[in-house]
Amino acid sequence: MKIIAADVIVTSPSRNFVTLKITTNDGVTGLGDATLNGRELAVAAYLREHIVPLLLDRDPHRIEDTWQFLYRSAYWRRGSVTMAAIAAVDMALWDIKGKVAGLPVYQLLGGASRTGLAAYGHASGRDIPELFDSIKMHLEDGYTHIRVQTSIPGVRAVYGVAAQTQSSGERYDYEPASRGALPVEEDWDTRAYLRHLPGVFEAVRNEFGPTLPLLHDGHHRMTPIQAAKLGKSLEPFDLFWLEDCTPAENQEALRLVRQHTTTPLAIGEVFNTVWDFQLLIREQLIDYVRAASTHFGGISPLKKVMDYAAQYQIKSGFHGPTDVSPVGLAAQAHVGLAIHNFGVQEYMAHSDRTNSVFEQTMTFKDGSLHPGDAPGLGVELNEEAAAAFPYQQAYLPYNRLADGTMHDW
Repeated sequence: MKIIAADVIVTSPSRNFVTLKITTNDGVTGLGDATLNGRELAVAAYLREHIVPLLLDRDPHRIEDTWQFLYRSAYWRRGSVTMAAIAAVDMALWDIKGKVAGLPVYQLLGGASRTGLAAYGHASGRDIPELFDSIKMHLEDGYTHIRVQTSIPGVRAVYGVAAQTQSSGERYDYEPASRGALPVEEDWDTRAYLRHLPGVFEAVRNEFGPTLPLLHDGHHRMTPIQAAKLGKSLEPFDLFWLEDCTPAENQEALRLVRQHTTTPLAIGEVFNTVWDFQLLIREQLIDYVRAASTHFGGISPLKKVMDYAAQYQIKSGFHGPTDVSPVGLAAQAHVGLAIHNFGVQEYMAHSDRTNSVFEQTMTFKDGSLHPGDAPGLGVELNEEAAAAFPYQQAYLPYNRLADGTMHDW
C-alpha cells in the first residue's frame, strides 16, 4: 500500500477549517484536521507546498516514521503552523490504519478504558440571571461539568461570554472569531476581574449546590501573583479546575501559583509539542493537560504526553472548542477513550452547517461523548458540501488595557 494523493480542503461552513485528505492506491482515504484559527491559510500553504510532495509513494502504515520524518527533516522545528500540518498527516494515517484494520482508532490505541467521555460545556452570561439561565440550559443538554465565564463590570467585551456582540458583527459558531479584514479590539481590567469573579462563583454555588463540577478559564491574562491570588480566592467554591491562569510560556511561574493555592490547574491549549509540558509534568505544577490534537502534532504525541503525565497522576482535559474541526475532536476523543488518565473533554457542538460538511459517528448522550465504532476516526468529508462554503477571512480578537497597552487575549 502507498499514498497516491494528498489533498488540502479549506471550507468555511460556520468558520474556517483546513482538512487534509490522504488517498492510498487501494482507494482507502484518511482525514486530518489542520485548522489554526485566524491563520488557516498559512497551514494550508505549508501542507500544499511542503508536505504533500513528501507524502506521495510513502507507506501509510509507517505512522511513527512519517511523523519523525516531517518533524526532524524540516530542521526548523515546532511552531503552531508546522505542528498543525504534521497533526493532519498523523490523524489521516491513523484514520487509514483503522479503516484497513476494520477497527475504530481507539481499539488500535489499546481499547476503551471507559464507556464514554465526561464532557464540559461553556456557560456564560452578561449578568448573574443570564449566567444562571445558561448553566440550566447546559444541564438540560446533559453536561455534567460546567465552565463558568461572565462579564466584568466596566469591561466592554470579555472572552467566553457568548451572548455579547462585537462592533464588527455577531460571534459565529459559538466562538469569538469575527469575519472581516481586521481583528476586533477588546478591553481588559485585571483588578476589576479579580474583585468580581469570587462573587460570581459564590452565587453559582448558592444556586446550584456544592457537587456540580465548575471550571473557569483565566485565558492567560494574569501575572503569577495575580493568578495565585485568584486561585486562593476561589478555593471555597471547589473548582474542578482553573485554566490558563497565567501565560504558560513562563512555566516556572506555576511554581509560585502552586505555593499559594490548592485550586487545580489546567494548562496547555497553546502548546505545540510534548516538550512544552516537560517541566510542568515533572514538577507536578499542573493537574490537567489541555493540549489539542490539532495543534499538537496529532494522535501520536498526544498519547505520548498522556503516558508521561500518568506517572504523575496528571489527567487529560483536551482543548475542544469549535475551532477544532469534527476530525480533530474525533482524534482526541479516541485518545481520551483509550488512556487510563482521562479527566474531562471540552465539548462545544458544531453548527448544523459544519456537521453537513463533516459527517460523523460521534455521539453526545447523557453528558457522555463517544467517537463511535466505525473503522478509523469515524468522520467523512462531504466534499460537495465543503465546496459550497468558501474560505472567509476571520480573526480572533485582541486586548488592550485602559491606557492602550497590548495585553494577552
